Amino acid sequence: MSSSPPLLSPTGAPRHHWKFFRTGGLDQVALTTSADLLALDQLDPKLWVALSCPVKGLELDEKTLALIDADGDGRIRVPELLTAVKWAADRLKDPATLLRGADRLPLAVMNDATPEGKVIHAAARQILLSLGRPDEAAIGVDDTSDVAKIFSASALNGDGVIPLEATEDADARGLIQDAVACMGGVADRTGSIGTTAEKTEAFYKELEAYVAWVEQGSAQGIAALGDQTAAACGVLQAVRVKVEDYFARCRLAAFDARAIAALNRSETEYLAIAARDLKITTEEVAGFPLARVEAGRALPLLEGVNPAWAAALAALHATVVTPLLGGSRKSLTEEEWRELNARLAPFEAWLGSKAGAKVESLGLARARELLAGKGRETLQGLIARDQALAPEFNAISAVDRLVRYHRDLRALLHNFVNFADFYSPDRLAVFQAGTLYIDSRSCELCIRVDDPGAHAGLAASSKAYIAYIDCRRPSGELMKVAACVTQGDSDYLVTGRNGLFIDRRGRDWDATITKIIDNPISLRQAFWSPYKKFIRMIEEQVAKRAAAADAEANTKLATTAESAANADKNKAAAKKIDVGTVAALGVAVGAIGGALATLATGLAKLEPWQLPLVIVAGMLIISTPAVVIAWLKLRQRTLGPILDANGWAVNGRVQINIPFGTALTEQASLPPGASRSLKDPYAEKKGGRRTVLVAVIVLVILLGLAKLFGVWPFGPFFGGSSGTPAVETMN
Repeated sequence: MSSSPPLLSPTGAPRHHWKFFRTGGLDQVALTTSADLLALDQLDPKLWVALSCPVKGLELDEKTLALIDADGDGRIRVPELLTAVKWAADRLKDPATLLRGADRLPLAVMNDATPEGKVIHAAARQILLSLGRPDEAAIGVDDTSDVAKIFSASALNGDGVIPLEATEDADARGLIQDAVACMGGVADRTGSIGTTAEKTEAFYKELEAYVAWVEQGSAQGIAALGDQTAAACGVLQAVRVKVEDYFARCRLAAFDARAIAALNRSETEYLAIAARDLKITTEEVAGFPLARVEAGRALPLLEGVNPAWAAALAALHATVVTPLLGGSRKSLTEEEWRELNARLAPFEAWLGSKAGAKVESLGLARARELLAGKGRETLQGLIARDQALAPEFNAISAVDRLVRYHRDLRALLHNFVNFADFYSPDRLAVFQAGTLYIDSRSCELCIRVDDPGAHAGLAASSKAYIAYIDCRRPSGELMKVAACVTQGDSDYLVTGRNGLFIDRRGRDWDATITKIIDNPISLRQAFWSPYKKFIRMIEEQVAKRAAAADAEANTKLATTAESAANADKNKAAAKKIDVGTVAALGVAVGAIGGALATLATGLAKLEPWQLPLVIVAGMLIISTPAVVIAWLKLRQRTLGPILDANGWAVNGRVQINIPFGTALTEQASLPPGASRSLKDPYAEKKGGRRTVLVAVIVLVILLGLAKLFGVWPFGPFFGGSSGTPAVETMN
């Protein structure tokens, strides 16, 4: 039983006849007609090559991608792309226009038969008129992208924001300035800062609340010190906790005199403070009582007080005690402290109910002036006029959207619904960041990555050879790319190797390999890999033996020198020639000679025309396993994991087979018609290193053939399974 996928939009229209093309072993839908676009919501998502892609890191205008990304989550999914296609198709006479990907949109293709299309057509005309080109027949992104330039002709542009430039009325301008200062401003389409209907309404509510609150305090007569009452309350609140603590300690001392020493802090605590540089503002001193604690003692205000609180107590004396109790008071009893709190309590309660705090900085007089002025009515009229212009100016934004979709949707569709651009010989996919030139080849499959370490975890399953590259420009810009090498070999691709990266804008970057995911690159590399490995093993063993021989020679030289210095002592201890060593050398030489003789005898029995066939057969026997393994891996090479690691959701198996890989990476070759001189003054002489290596390879092949065809001459001495030993063991 089958059911329609949930992403499809069921309609009553006849089923669309789709056409598919096969590229890279993948069936992909062809998008060539208006009918294809209009029926795109009927195409089973399982047949889409991708199901989502990131907004950033692609070679497409991020502003266009942000318009398609309706939920703003940084990813474009199938429903969002379908919505974008439908929106653009409804506003064009022929939706197939979207498949051209042209930079400029002809006004004649806009569908002015619908209300939406008619508004966009008129808005496009208005844009060209404002730019001084009323007779042009097409409009481009460069005409619509500079929104500030288009909207700068009028401060009222339908965005709901009223800046200062919108009016010459002094009251209204003052209102806008104060509203922005107190409630915060909003940038309009031109970048100017202004206020909105919502912020203006909230501003007036704050003004009304503030004035009502101030008038309530004045009516109750609670300001015990007039204009200085607020300052006095602040000073009182600053010391309240410490004063309450002091009188509580005094009450406890009156209860039991034994507690006095503990209430005044111990001597050891004072010793700890005195042992270091003393700062009276330190936390330790500030935590001590305000003054020496005694039963029933009044709080001194000016002398004998904790140094950390001296300034605060002096302010209490000058601001609160003197105005309310008289300047002769040098101390404060607990009863007098209660009296001060009681006299200021109503004002504190009123302060606690403060309203309109956001406009308090304007002052009571300015608040009353704004409430009584006509600026509010003027501003409301401007807001109404701006709202009336909203449809016209919103249409200008719609023109920008349509022009961008007309230019960019073709590329997105051909890198999302299908990967036609990726497999095209004359186009690059939106995820291809540029071309890497390194080791006499150019690599076109280069993808931007943010974190190579995280990317490599998933990308390794692509079975592709990937070199992670750090690209830098002299200006300090840094970009990281993952470059897929799909032709040639990897002999000289090592971490730290430098190259040149050319991005899609034609800018050159210094490129350095920082990490490599090693996989087979080509069948040619696999064919020669056994011989290269064997040669490397020989070179390593020769280097090791040479180093060992050098060390042994140095040791023998030192021993010889010591023996020469003590010749008279060592004559009696002279060693005889080791007969066993000579015998072993004879066995080895005999074995090698016998092997070569037997091999030569076997080859001599062959016809001359058979010798090349034997050599070719031997090479095939040696290379075939490596080639088969490489072929299996190259068949599995796919782009999906590389893109998935970058935030894509690739749905199809986007293969990078051997022929396509050859096209993605080009090796250096002479230009057509070029001439070349083969005279090299620095060419290696005959019998050079290359000749020796070739001779070793041929010898290994021949020995392998001898073993294979049962003419192995060494017998059990060298691990053979047949034949007789070349020499017998000597007793």
